[in-house]
Amino acid sequence: MRRVIWWLLVGTKGGLNRARIIRALKERPYNANQLSEVLGLDYKTVRHHLKVLQDNKIITAAGDGYGSVYFLSPGMEEEYDVFEEYLNKMWNKYESGKRENKR
Repeated sequence: MRRVIWWLLVGTKGGLNRARIIRALKERPYNANQLSEVLGLDYKTVRHHLKVLQDNKIITAAGDGYGSVYFLSPGMEEEYDVFEEYLNKMWNKYESGKRENKR
């Protein structure tokens, strides 16, 4: 699962939005519409990222269709510290790049 987490966060363009969704779902379950509102993202964007996360077994869903509620998968719960580690590395790299651009 470590490699999947890395790929989904660091190795792909939508990593930041996926990280935001994972963090939100760590706090509590949400449906796609709620995530869209909480994160300030377009509903279709959220649905896309939820599908990617679900296809890669990072999240699970209860219910069908519009009312589906999403949770972190048991595997993601176990590896959440790995997620935080990668997220911190990604953030540090971003901050480092910002400092270099100001010079």
